[in-house]
Amino acid sequence: MNKNIRKLRKIADKDTRYIIGLMSGTSLDGLDIALCKIKGSGLKTKLKIEKFITKNYDDDFRAEIKEIFSKDLISLQKLCLLNEWIAGVHAGMINDSLDHWRIKNTDIDLLASHGQTVYHAPLHLHQKNKYGNGTLQIGDGDHLSVKTGIITICDFRQKHIAAGGEGAPLALYGDHILFSRKGEDRLLLNIGGIANYTFLPGSLELSDITCTDTGPGNTLMDVYIQQHYPGINFDENAAVAKKGTVNKSLLGALMDDPFFNQPFPKTTGPELFNLQYLEEAKKRSHTLTVSHQDTMATLNRFTADSILLGIREVVKKGCKLFSSGGGMHNPLLMRHLKDELPGFTFETTSRLDIDPDAKEAVLFAILANECVAGNPEIFGEGSKKFPAIAMGKICFPS
Repeated sequence: MNKNIRKLRKIADKDTRYIIGLMSGTSLDGLDIALCKIKGSGLKTKLKIEKFITKNYDDDFRAEIKEIFSKDLISLQKLCLLNEWIAGVHAGMINDSLDHWRIKNTDIDLLASHGQTVYHAPLHLHQKNKYGNGTLQIGDGDHLSVKTGIITICDFRQKHIAAGGEGAPLALYGDHILFSRKGEDRLLLNIGGIANYTFLPGSLELSDITCTDTGPGNTLMDVYIQQHYPGINFDENAAVAKKGTVNKSLLGALMDDPFFNQPFPKTTGPELFNLQYLEEAKKRSHTLTVSHQDTMATLNRFTADSILLGIREVVKKGCKLFSSGGGMHNPLLMRHLKDELPGFTFETTSRLDIDPDAKEAVLFAILANECVAGNPEIFGEGSKKFPAIAMGKICFPS
């Protein structure tokens, strides 16, 4: 038997596994690295975050990714080179973190790498029927595995598409495993570049779980700030948006897109919600001269209203809402949500013993654990967009 297969079998048979979950989102702010101690699998999973850090990207890294990020026309050579290069950068960040924590690579069972999304192409967006859904994450798993010496599980989204899904959001799988609670309806809201939520009914009925993207999270606000306020990557504490006034004409134009009328679950990305989307909305609403502050106030409200629309479509009464992701730190955005959802109790996932900034990385650690030691039957028969599957490709160090 191949020594790596033998090692993987031993890992699968362990009672407790140490798995590092990695997440690099569309906001391009940094790599989240979460070292998780995971006991068991499936609905019996017990997880504790042992260590967590976000390794911030520098301007050079962001500039490299932006050359190919969410663009129809790019250099294939650049894409080819970045696939390896990103993995090398991430591997260095992992090794540095382990050194800082004084933890040996040999003490880690698995790496769970989401990779860097460079294009997300669900069918409803590109509308080319012969192709179906597509998505692409780069940062090659073999390079990660060889450079860290740790077995790496990666490229989770491809199996999801192959089995009938859209490749996103994948939060349903980890959210159900970690957070479902009998007798208590819960809504897990993640506001990253794109906003998404998982509704977990207290009935524990799989057919009643909803996991969907709702539209933009931070992506439009971030790119607008970066365009008009050089050197600033995001609107910290909504400082700019707070000084502006929501332009109702522009807000109406922003909300006027077929995406918001599509049935749940659905996915989207910066391929739709980008500066061109904003420019076209301004032209339609004759608001091209709106100030930067008013534009930011309107984009902030746009994110809130699209989230509210998505929640109200599914959740007909108040429940406990647990937030995560960078958007939860935006006080104006969260105030909009709280004002419009009076029947909801607002917490962060820290109340569930999961650092809200680490949640996405933790969810990929869960997917890696399920890939090696789990059983997809816990998701019943699944559905077209949420198939009952184990996801992830396995990459060995040698």
